[in-house]
Amino acid sequence: MNSTATVAARLLVCGNVDRCDDGAAIWAVGTLLPGLREEGARNVEARRCGQLDIEHLLDAEGAPLIIVDTATGIQPGRVVTLTFDDLLAHPRGPAPHSSHALPIDQVVGIARQLAGTPIDGLFVGIGGADFGFGRALSTPVRKAMPDFLAAIQAAIEHLAIRTLTAET
Repeated sequence: MNSTATVAARLLVCGNVDRCDDGAAIWAVGTLLPGLREEGARNVEARRCGQLDIEHLLDAEGAPLIIVDTATGIQPGRVVTLTFDDLLAHPRGPAPHSSHALPIDQVVGIARQLAGTPIDGLFVGIGGADFGFGRALSTPVRKAMPDFLAAIQAAIEHLAIRTLTAET
């Protein structure tokens, strides 16, 4: 068993920085993590996963999860936060761009069936406009990055509070 019992939140950071908006999650988490580490109050673990896979969820061993990704199917620059239950209940909702193998609701559903411990968490996504080659974010995504950062921070705080409450 690893240290996930003390992890306040594990971020699964999807995307590719060489595919324009697809790199938004990587840029956002890279911006947030140094500040979280300086605060020293949170035990947040981030793992880059490129394309989300069932194994990424199964490897969490019960740690609260936050999947961070750029999404299609929502307005470019719009930020959404959904619970895993919401993703399962509305499979035609935002589709993470980086989850090419299976839709996110199927990844979460299959992982929940295979896991020995509960798999729960949040999806924080930003609508993307440009997934072509390059490192520049589109204007709508670049303008919405402060909102994306705030949503990721809020998700971390929500899961950290929930984790502390469950441990007491």
